[in-house]
Order: sequence, then structure tokens, then C-alpha cells
Amino acid sequence: MILYLDMMAGIAGDMFLGALVDLGVPVEWLKGKLSGILHGFDLRTEIVFRHHLRAVNLFVDVTDDVTHRHYTHIRHMIESADLPEKVRDNALEAFRHIAQAEAHIHGKDIETVHFHEIGGVDSLVDIIGSFLALDYLGVDQVAATPIPLGSGTIKCAHGTIPVPVPATVAILKGLEVTGSDAKTEIVTPTGASLVATLKPRFGGMPDMQIEKVGYGAGKRDTGASAPNLLRLVLGSPAAAKDCGDNILSDQVAVLYTNVDDMSPESLGFAMDRLMDKGALDVSFTPAFMKKNRPATRIEVICRKEQLKDLANVLLAETTSIGVRYHLCDRMILKREPVAVETRLGRVTAKKITSPNGEIRIRPEYDECKRIAREQNLPFYQVYEQILAESNPLDR
Repeated sequence: MILYLDMMAGIAGDMFLGALVDLGVPVEWLKGKLSGILHGFDLRTEIVFRHHLRAVNLFVDVTDDVTHRHYTHIRHMIESADLPEKVRDNALEAFRHIAQAEAHIHGKDIETVHFHEIGGVDSLVDIIGSFLALDYLGVDQVAATPIPLGSGTIKCAHGTIPVPVPATVAILKGLEVTGSDAKTEIVTPTGASLVATLKPRFGGMPDMQIEKVGYGAGKRDTGASAPNLLRLVLGSPAAAKDCGDNILSDQVAVLYTNVDDMSPESLGFAMDRLMDKGALDVSFTPAFMKKNRPATRIEVICRKEQLKDLANVLLAETTSIGVRYHLCDRMILKREPVAVETRLGRVTAKKITSPNGEIRIRPEYDECKRIAREQNLPFYQVYEQILAESNPLDR
């Protein structure tokens, strides 16, 4: 699924989580998941209207008065929590962004830095809850408007400081920002860390079929012309053209380059970065360049709107000084995500329909890897068992 962040009035952790609840993430489900990790809080929501637009206003009611926590304490808490691997990794990265910013600003080592407001249970709920909600919705691609910033000053634990606050500015390094007419803080360090971790493609809304729209409400008067709302648009990739016989046609971008001076380890890392950035596929092919130099041809398939971002990754992560690309029509079999119940648990898979109408179910690699790790089983056994249990002849 694709998630588009329309940050008309900035972003804060409670706004983001409220908008995700508006997209359909159950509050009770969130509370249940978070209660196994955190204590001393409750979640509640109310419906509010800003400029006549309906939105979810989310509150984290805290009974745990501890607001100062060291980064090492938070990191250990997340590492030991019962969370999906992707949720855990994202939560750790979000707090690492904050810790690195605070450590630099205050001239401390990252391992000893402590958080003030950001160390409270409400911030932990906002960050961990947001990544749980994204996992619940099946989000695997994120795009966003440039991040608008406010102006003026605010009071915090360190006194009166300028807006955007130093931690927010530090976290937003490398991300696309813009000005606004807001007279106060509209991007909090928590909100900035969420965006930095999601690494969205900045720009207009990507090609997709819109399925849901959610609004999360901010709590302060920003003095801006835009309502204090965060809008999230959830959708699936734009539908491919139906060619009949269960065959679809769409258009993708293909990028390729040759390199002759990279180690296998560096090539492997480049592939990981390309896949993390949303590539549909990455392949390496042995090649020979001028003067018979052995080389590797790197080919990347991606959505058209991802072309620039993935070209940047190729040029940044490889020794290439140029990338060739073209748009390519392709035909693909009909496929859709499904959840199948097996003796190993509930598994996400692809349902593929052949031209003759035959159905095949193929489990997702990441799901098999997760189960293999959790149950200490060989990967091939997990894959084969899921395959056997999810492919009845009459499916």
C-alpha cells in the first residue's frame, strides 16, 4: 500500500497516529499491542472539526510521570519488546534520529543523552504506535509534500528557544522543507523523526488508486491560514490495464549502469539500498567493458515516479558516474495480496492467477524469514510448509 503525507500544517506524533486511526486502525488494537510494552497510559480519541473538516483528535493520557529517560533505556525497551521486526527497526531508527540530534546540540555522547519531553510515555506511544499502525495497514511505500516549518519561539524544558527547535532542524537534515505562515511550532522532533525514518519521496501525489483518507488534528492554534490538520491518503498502486486471460499491462522504468571497480560487499549493500527505496527488482549480470575489463551490469526496475530517487541511489551508492534509463511496457499476471492461515500462523502471501485460470499462492519472503527466526526453523522448511498448506487445488 502507498501512504501519502499531506503536511498542510506540519506533523506531530499525535497528529500522525490520530490520522492513522482515522484510516481504520482500531484504538483498542493499538492499546492492546502497546500495553505489552508500556505501562501508565491510556488512549482515547474524539472527533473534531477544523475549517469544517472532520478529523480524529488523539489523546495519550499518561499516569506514568517519568518524562526523563536516557536513550539507552529507550533502546533496550524497544529491542526487548515483542514487536514485528520492521516495527522494531523503525522505532529504533526514529529514536536514534532524536538521540543523535540531542547529543550534537548538547555536546554529549549519544549513549548518555537523556530526553526531556520526548522521553515521556506519550512520545513512546506516538512513535511505536505509529509504526504498529503502518504495519497494520500494510504500508510499504511513502510519499509526502515538502515539510512546512513554523516560526517564532516556544518555551520548553531548556527555556525559550526558536522555532523550528534545534532538535527538529537537526533531524530534518537532508529532507525537503518549505516555509509557512504558521506563527508557532508545527513540526515537533517526534514528527520530524517519523518522517526521517519513513524516508518518503517528496513531491506530488503518486499514481495510485485512493482507498481511504484520514485526518489527524493538532492541538494548538498555529496562526496559519491552513487548518491544523495532517491528511493521510492511503491507496494501492495505479491499476494496470487488463489485457484478458488474467494478464495485465503497465509501464515501469528500467535503469541500468555498468561498474568495474566495486567489491561484492559494496554491490550487495547497493542492492539493499535500492530495495529499501522501493525498487521492484534489482539484478546483477556479469559483463565485459572496453579493454575486456570484467564488470557488473546493475539493472533496476521501478515505478515511473521512483525514477529520480533510484537514480540518485545508484549514483550515490555505486562508483558509476552515469545511469541510463527508459520507460518499458510490460505484461504481468494478475496478483493480489492475501492472508492465509497455516499451522505456523497467519501469513501474508501473493495470490497469482495464470492465463488458464489456475491459482497459485506464493508466501512472501519477509514473512517466511520472520517465522523462521521466531520459531527457530530452517527457511526452506517454513517456505515449503506454507506452500503446501496454502495451495489447495480448488482455491
